Amino acid sequence: MILGRAYRQHPEFRQGALDMLGVAPGIAAWGLMTGVAMVKSGMSTVEALLMAAIVFAGSAQLASIPLILAGAPMWVVLATALCVNLRFVVFSVDMRPYVMHLPLSQRLLAGYLTGDLTYVLFVKRFADPATDTDGRNGQMAYLVGNGGVNWISWTACSVVGVVLANAIPTQWGLGFAGILALLGMLCSLASSRLRWVSAAVAGTAAVAAFALPLKLNILVAIAAAVLVCVVLEKTLPSSRGAPRTTGH
Repeated sequence: MILGRAYRQHPEFRQGALDMLGVAPGIAAWGLMTGVAMVKSGMSTVEALLMAAIVFAGSAQLASIPLILAGAPMWVVLATALCVNLRFVVFSVDMRPYVMHLPLSQRLLAGYLTGDLTYVLFVKRFADPATDTDGRNGQMAYLVGNGGVNWISWTACSVVGVVLANAIPTQWGLGFAGILALLGMLCSLASSRLRWVSAAVAGTAAVAAFALPLKLNILVAIAAAVLVCVVLEKTLPSSRGAPRTTGH
């Protein structure tokens, strides 16, 4: 099966796209702000455009840009990006049963298109991997439609932000728009008490360690949240996320 053409003809492709359209404005605002931030950090227009077109990892970009601007060592930049994106290891493990029937090239593309909200919306709609051909095609069509809208919203607005960075007044408050986009994603992902606790711990630790150089308070916040949640998950099994529900 050719990824794209066959999936676009499936009804689930349209459903996936529609589900993502509801949150696309927030993704677009976040992408626009990130594009502006890349240029304001000192990157050349070519470098910023290349990152906008290739790197599909908004939170890692936002975490790395201040470090690059501050002249942080490369290991700090890479370690920060790695820590911020560790959640995708969990996403990938959970998504594995859904995609293992696909060839490697399609699995790589599915992994590239899977963002935070793509994952959340996908697992809410499909509680379990399909076992028949049509069901599998439907699940992948949904993922492609959903992830495609997500990618277009992010990438297009990142490019616009890069191109218009020097023409956009700072007082427009694009940074605040980006924060609102991140808060929207946080609220959609915080679907259990344990996740709310992890968010509170991370926020508290980040503020408490704000004085650390090179934005290392980000690493402290991540480490504190992971440690607390690992301990709580072992001692309070009932605090795990609620069971998935399908959209059917």
